[in-house]
Amino acid sequence: MRLGVLDIGSNTGHLLVVDAHGGAAPLPAYSYKEPLRLAEHLDDAGDVSSTGVAALSAFTAKALRVAEEKGCEEMLPFATSAVRDAGNSEDVLARVQRETGVQIEVLSGEDEARLTFLAVRRWFGWSAGRLAVFDIGGGSLEIAAGADERPDVAWSLPLGAARLARAEFAEPLDEERLRAIRRRIRTDIARDAGHLLRAGSTHRASATSKTFRSLARICGAAPSGDGPLVPRTLPLGELRGWIPKLVAMSPQELADLPGVSPSRTHQIVPGALVAEACMNIFDLPELEICPWALREGVILERIDQLSVTDEP
Repeated sequence: MRLGVLDIGSNTGHLLVVDAHGGAAPLPAYSYKEPLRLAEHLDDAGDVSSTGVAALSAFTAKALRVAEEKGCEEMLPFATSAVRDAGNSEDVLARVQRETGVQIEVLSGEDEARLTFLAVRRWFGWSAGRLAVFDIGGGSLEIAAGADERPDVAWSLPLGAARLARAEFAEPLDEERLRAIRRRIRTDIARDAGHLLRAGSTHRASATSKTFRSLARICGAAPSGDGPLVPRTLPLGELRGWIPKLVAMSPQELADLPGVSPSRTHQIVPGALVAEACMNIFDLPELEICPWALREGVILERIDQLSVTDEP
């Protein structure tokens, strides 16, 4: 069947049209996305601004038309941390539904981590053993680990690259301020690190989504044009060497780096600090980059549900 997955993220609204059925990998058929930057459209009270709500509603309406044009049998709309954490979340969702007819499901942080883990598990398979997964989004950081398809630990932290850029990097950095930000990030991650560490050692550690892919590309990983089957890693040693250089770069210099979108240059340094902290705290010399992430997890779970209902 043809599914439309509508992902309302903290950075981007993305409709991914896929051909999917049980026993096969979801096959991307069409992609439509726009930069919404909802994590940066928050007012002082933590509400999504009227500008942000209007942009979200307009994008949802366009995505619905695209899904219909591409023959989607079903659409799976969901939102993550920017909408989840907004003080006016219910009002935002009600307006979008009123104006477009689309009812967007808000994923909890734990569900976001769980579904991302499912996608990474299916990508690497059972040979990965006990698997740890890290995902830096625009609004939050998700961490999950386990030996099965459902993680035995999964949690979310408000350490997304866009959120940190807005809260901590709006003003020029000096060494003291950078050190304070780094310390705060590490303290927040380390506070619940025991959830993962106490459950047992991991055999494989993976990272997914745009921030990690960009950092891996900066550190020498193969370009996206080489295809998803090419192995890619983010080595801690390389990342550590790059962070001082990234901090010193202008937005234009950052935009000129391989794998960096001009619209996300301001997120590279905060994302790098979070990635470094994860690898350091969990004693990981490198992370394997997985091309599947939350959207694929949503698709796979839906295919599993359909497969169960189709059984005689």
